[in-house]
Amino acid sequence: MPSHDETSPVAPRAGSVRRPPAARTRSTGGGGGTGRPPAGGRPSGGARPPARGGTTASRGGTTASRGGSGRPSGRPASAKGKAGRSGKQRRARRLKITAAIMGGLLALMCVFVGVVYASTEVPSPDSVSTKQTTVIYYSDGVTEMARLGDENRTNVPLAEISEPAQRAVLAAENRSFYSDPGISFTGIVRAAWNNLTGGSTQGGSTITQQYVKNAFLTHDQTFSRKFQELFLAIKLDNNFSKEQILENYLNTIYYGRGAYGIEAAANTYFGIPAAELTAQQAAVLAVLIRSPSNYDPETNPEGAQDRWGLVLDAMVEEGWLTTEERAASVYPPVLPKTDSTLGMPQGPEGHIVRQVTQELQERYRYDEQQVNAGGLQVTTTISKPAQDAAVAAVQEVTGPPEPQELREALVAVDPRTGAVVAYYGGENGVGTDYAQAKRQPGSSVKPYVLATALEQGIGIQARRDGSDDQEFPDRPGLPVTNSGGASCPACTLTEAITRSLNTTFYGLAYEVGPENVRDTILAATGLPDTWGGSDFFAGKTVLANSDGLTGSSIGIGEYELRPFDQAQGFATLAADGVFRDAHFIGKVTDGEGAVLVDQTAAAGGEQVLPADVVNDVTVALKDVASYSRRALDGGREVASKTGTQGQGENNSDAWMVGYTPSIATAVWMGNDSPSDPIVDSRGRIIYGSGLPGAIWQRFMDTVLAGTPEEDLPDKPLIKGDTGEGVAAPTTEAPPPVETPAAPSSPPSPSRPSFPDRNGNGVDDRTEQPPFPDENNDGIDDRTQRPPFPDENNDGIDDRTQEPPDTEPGTPGPVVPPPLD
Repeated sequence: MPSHDETSPVAPRAGSVRRPPAARTRSTGGGGGTGRPPAGGRPSGGARPPARGGTTASRGGTTASRGGSGRPSGRPASAKGKAGRSGKQRRARRLKITAAIMGGLLALMCVFVGVVYASTEVPSPDSVSTKQTTVIYYSDGVTEMARLGDENRTNVPLAEISEPAQRAVLAAENRSFYSDPGISFTGIVRAAWNNLTGGSTQGGSTITQQYVKNAFLTHDQTFSRKFQELFLAIKLDNNFSKEQILENYLNTIYYGRGAYGIEAAANTYFGIPAAELTAQQAAVLAVLIRSPSNYDPETNPEGAQDRWGLVLDAMVEEGWLTTEERAASVYPPVLPKTDSTLGMPQGPEGHIVRQVTQELQERYRYDEQQVNAGGLQVTTTISKPAQDAAVAAVQEVTGPPEPQELREALVAVDPRTGAVVAYYGGENGVGTDYAQAKRQPGSSVKPYVLATALEQGIGIQARRDGSDDQEFPDRPGLPVTNSGGASCPACTLTEAITRSLNTTFYGLAYEVGPENVRDTILAATGLPDTWGGSDFFAGKTVLANSDGLTGSSIGIGEYELRPFDQAQGFATLAADGVFRDAHFIGKVTDGEGAVLVDQTAAAGGEQVLPADVVNDVTVALKDVASYSRRALDGGREVASKTGTQGQGENNSDAWMVGYTPSIATAVWMGNDSPSDPIVDSRGRIIYGSGLPGAIWQRFMDTVLAGTPEEDLPDKPLIKGDTGEGVAAPTTEAPPPVETPAAPSSPPSPSRPSFPDRNGNGVDDRTEQPPFPDENNDGIDDRTQRPPFPDENNDGIDDRTQEPPDTEPGTPGPVVPPPLD
C-alpha cells in the first residue's frame, strides 16, 4: 500500500499542506463569495472522505480572502501544519535551552577546576628565598651587578615567635585565619571588580593568599595571577596545617630596612629576637607588612603610630589584649634607621642599584616588597665596558697623590635613547651619591644662555662686551669678573663661550631675561619647577635663590644643578633638541621570564628646543675642548663646555660636560662642603679644564675608541643680531703722531699714540687675538697648558715621571693662569 492518502494529491498546488490532527474540527474554506474549488475538484466546503483509520479531517488552514477571491495565499499559517506557539511557550523553550547551555558550561568548568586543582603543585617552602631574590644585570642581560633579598634572613620555628607577635600579625592582616578556607571570596571579587573599574588593587587577601603571592607568584594584579593564587592557596590550606602556613609566612614577609622575616625584623627594629617581642613591639612590625617604606616609624612617625593603635584595638576586639593593657600601651622606642648594605654593592655600582630600585618604585609603581623580595630580573641600561671606563678614568686621574678629600661624579647618557650607559656617584656605593648632589654648575650652563639668545634671533656671531670687571643694573656695586682677568670688549658669542667670559654671559642673561634662560634649562633637563626629596632643597624653586627668584647670575651658573641633570641637558642638545628621559632600566621580567617592563627599544622623545637653535649651539661649542687642551683622540668632533664655581679666590666646584651624537657625559669635582676650596696635590686651584677635564677626556676617548666618527654641524643657521650688540673692533691704525727731531740729532721714526708692542701699527688693545699667541694656534699663551701637570714643560705627566722633574732647591717654571 502506498504510504500517502490516495484521496489527496501527492503534491498540492499551493504548497505542502499537511493533514491536521484527527481530533481537530474541520474549518470552512474561503469566506463568502465565489471561491475556487480546492484541488481534486471537490466542491468548496464539501465533505472530505474519511482518512485511513476512520477519522475525518479538514484541510486545516483558512484561505485568505484577496480581492474578493478565496484563492489561498500559497503559504499555510504554520510551516509545520501546527498552530503558532504562544509567547509563554517560546519563553519556556528559551529558558530550557539556556539552562542546558549553562549546565553544560558548569559541568565543563567543574571538570576544568578538578583537573587544574589536581595538577597544581605546591612548591616547597625551601625555595622561597630563591624565588624572592631580585637580580640586577648590566645591559648585556647576563653579567650580574647585584642580588637583592639574599641576606638578613633567619628562619625560626613558630614556637620561637612570641604569641603576642603572632596575634598582632593576625589582627593586622587576617583575624579569621584559623577558621577560613585559605581564601577570601569577597577579596577575590573585590580584586576582580577593581581590575575592571581601575580601582585600588589593595586588600582582601588572606594570610595564605599573601604567602602564596609573595613566595610563589608575581605581584601582577591580573586575573590569571589571582586564578593561580586561588588554587595554590586552597591546595596549600589542604596540604599544610595553619601553624605551618603562619610560620612560613612570618619567615618570608619583608619588613623593610633590608629585613626578611620576623626574626630579622625584631633584631633590626628592636635589637631582640622574635621570641621576646611584646604586643606593642609586634604591632609596630605588623604595621610594616602592608607598606614598609610608608610606615617606617622614623620616616613617617604619625602614620606609623596611627596604624599601630588600630592593630592594638583589633587585638582587644579579638580578646588577645585586655582593655587595661591597651590603655597602658605606649609606642615602643625603635632603633634608628641605618643605610642597609644588604645585597648592595659596596663599590661605585651601589649607586646604580639605588637608582634602579628608585626608578622601579617611582616610574613603574613597584612597592618596596616587590622590589626587594619580588624575584625580579632587572636588565639595566648600564654598559659594563663603559662603566669600567668611568671608574678607571676617575681612579687614574684622582688617585694618589691627589687629595683624598676630593669628590667626583660622572654620568653618561645615550642621546638617541635616553639610556644611562655609565654612572659614577662616588667610590663608596652605600654612601653619598655625588651624581645626585646639587652643586653650582658655573660656566657649564652658558650653552643654555646661548640657546635662549638664539631663540630670540641673536646669532652666535653677534658681538657683546666681554670686558673684565663689569657692573650691571641688577647688580650695583658687585662687579662681575672673568677667570684669570680675561677681557674682550667686542667678542663674538662663539669667542666668548670658547673663552668662557663671565661678563658676556651675565650680560646676555640679563638681556634675554633670566626667567627665559631658566625655562630653557628646565626644558633641556626635564627638571620640575620645585625640588623633590627630603634634603635642604626639598620644596624650593629650581634654579632660583632662597626667595624663589631667578636673577641674571643664572648665566654664570649660580643656581644648583646635579651632574645627572647636566648629562640629561647636554644629551638633549646632542639629540638636536629632542628630550628623552634619562633612565636606568632596560627590561624587567619575573622569575618565570614573563616581560613586565621593556624599554630596550624606547627612542621616542619630545622636541623641547628648536633644531636650528641647537645646531648653532653645537657649532659654537666645537672649539672648547681644543681650547681647553681636552681635544679627543684623532681630532674627533665634540661639543663641550667647562665650568668653575668659586667663592672669592677659591673654587668649590669644577665641571667638564660635552657630547657627540652618540654620548653625552658630565663630570663634576668638588668637596663635601661647598665652602671648602678644591686644590690638587700641588696646592693649585682646580678648574674645569683641569682634573675634571682629564677624567672627561679619558672616558670619552675610551668609550668612543673603535666607533665611527660622527660629524657635528659646521655652519650656523641663525644669522644677525636682534639684541644689544656692540661694534666689531677696528683693525685700522690711526694716523701716527709726528714728533719733531732735535736739531742736533738725526730724525727718529714716528711712534703711534697707542700701545703697539709688536710695531705693526695696530692698537694692542683691539688687535685680534687680544692675547699673546706666539705659536699662532689661537690659544692664549698665558693659559695654554697640557692635559696633565707639567711644571717643567717637558711634555711628561709630572704625576708619573720618575725621577722628579727638578732637583731639590731648583726653582720651577712660572705657572700660567689656568683656564675655566
